[in-house]
Amino acid sequence: MNIENILQDAVISAIKELYNTEVASSQITLQKTKKEFKGHYTLVTFPLLKISKKNPEQTAQEIGTYLGANSAVIADFNVIKGFLNLTISSSVWADLLNQINQDPEFGIVAPADDAPLYMVEYSSPNTNKPLHLGHVRNNLLGHSLCEVLKANGKKVVKTNIVNDRGIHICKSMLAWQKWGNGETPESSGKKGDHLIGDYYVLFDKNYKAELAELQSQGLSKEESENQSSLMNEAREMLRKWESGDEEVVTLWRTMNSWVYAGFDETYKKLGVSFDKIYYESETYLAGKDEVLRGLKEGLFYQQEDGSVWADLTSYGLDQKILLRSDGTSVYMTQDIGTAKLRFDDYPIDTMIYVVGNEQNYHFQVLSILLDMLGFEFGKGLVHYSYGMVELPEGKMKSREGTVVDADDLVEEMVDTARETSAELGKLDDCTLEEADEIARIIGLGALKYFILKVDPKKNMTFNPKESIDFNGNTGPFIQYTHARIKSILRKAESQGIEIPETLSTAVGLSEKEEGLVQLVAEFQGVVKQAGEEYNVSLIGNYVYELAKEYNQFYHDYQILKEEDVVVRDFRIVLSKNVALTIQKGMKLFGIDVPERM
Repeated sequence: MNIENILQDAVISAIKELYNTEVASSQITLQKTKKEFKGHYTLVTFPLLKISKKNPEQTAQEIGTYLGANSAVIADFNVIKGFLNLTISSSVWADLLNQINQDPEFGIVAPADDAPLYMVEYSSPNTNKPLHLGHVRNNLLGHSLCEVLKANGKKVVKTNIVNDRGIHICKSMLAWQKWGNGETPESSGKKGDHLIGDYYVLFDKNYKAELAELQSQGLSKEESENQSSLMNEAREMLRKWESGDEEVVTLWRTMNSWVYAGFDETYKKLGVSFDKIYYESETYLAGKDEVLRGLKEGLFYQQEDGSVWADLTSYGLDQKILLRSDGTSVYMTQDIGTAKLRFDDYPIDTMIYVVGNEQNYHFQVLSILLDMLGFEFGKGLVHYSYGMVELPEGKMKSREGTVVDADDLVEEMVDTARETSAELGKLDDCTLEEADEIARIIGLGALKYFILKVDPKKNMTFNPKESIDFNGNTGPFIQYTHARIKSILRKAESQGIEIPETLSTAVGLSEKEEGLVQLVAEFQGVVKQAGEEYNVSLIGNYVYELAKEYNQFYHDYQILKEEDVVVRDFRIVLSKNVALTIQKGMKLFGIDVPERM
């Protein structure tokens, strides 16, 4: 039952009867009634004034009177300045709860055989450093977007492109070669990605020292950079790698294998996975071939030094380099190759890139270049652009080693969750194993929720202490609400309360109860909107609102001690469906909800 559709049809009938005019459903504007007014839905009458030829108040009054007399759905109405606030009958809400209760997957659409295929790229790590806080936002957004698209009946392929080649990788390799003394993850006791990240920082430290020395001899910054022996060695290593030098390639494979083992550990902690992983070391050659084809066909041009460029001035952009003078690839070349291989591998309907907003220009150019090269999918690429994430103390820089490491962050969140939960007495009845598991669920839930509740387009500040608060718009508050409801349901079972399969619709409900049913029913529309707008934060805001409203209801009304059995049963079923909706909503964020806290 969709109450909005029923109301829409009723209003269309009213207009036909009152004003002898047929109107389309698109002309009927219904909104959820604002909290300060009585009612469930509000009809905006202003678009109907040309039909009624009366002022807003008169129009609203006439339609309200007609609906009150002719529709069993409407219990009452009131008019505020041309807005018609409609109160729906309690029996309708009870009937709606019955229908929702009989469908555990309410709000989730399973994909049909012919459902469109969405490929979502996220994570995109470099193999010269571990995952950090910025990657955490990327991974969580990508994973959640995939879950929301699946809940909207889409087929989804989760993919990752690993930046496993290029000058950055060579910096770590060179530093390890020069100063590593054969150090390995096993000999150092460090995760492989952390070990390689340390050498990336070490390269930068020595490179800066070398530049300072050269500049002290009177060279300019640019001259120093050109004469840097360290940087020239790194460039030479990249050339050797691209030409297949056995020694360099063997070292590259070894160090990358250390990093991948470290990445897998972090992904597992975050609950993130992929269906297909692409590697730039394999895709850049496909991109190079496409660029050379474009050059041959006159789409691109070559400068005297041998570098290949695209002229994008006709698109209001500038010149874009695609191959360097020494023949090595740039990121754009690799992305062209990766896109081609993906569309060769899968019948993709929509390709979505989850990448920070500092790459807006890059994806604008990629779309144009793919279109120029004759790929039909070029124009349809979606850049799921998101804002930066910072800490209260400011920005992070990986070259300087001042990033917030993802592993450290997860560990800190779980430790803080354990301390906070223990202080509040929420682990008092738990075994040590249960306490550890609850701390993990709460810590990760706090991290994921705090990041995903923010509109992806906005920059955000992640505050670990604020995220783990058991009050307010946080993961732990929502998780605790779920655990509270589960406790009520366990008590009902232990008391031998049997709930009928179908609730009586002849039940008098409070405004709070009707509002909660309305809110549970809105889950369907919120999931749909989040998928259409690629905005997963809508899920977070909705689930918080539901948890908050339920807690107010729990505070104001008896549930198990309610003497009227019909009302008691309704409240238990309502509670059960609020818990289930919270669980489904949090699952779309990759968040577990505990049975007890």
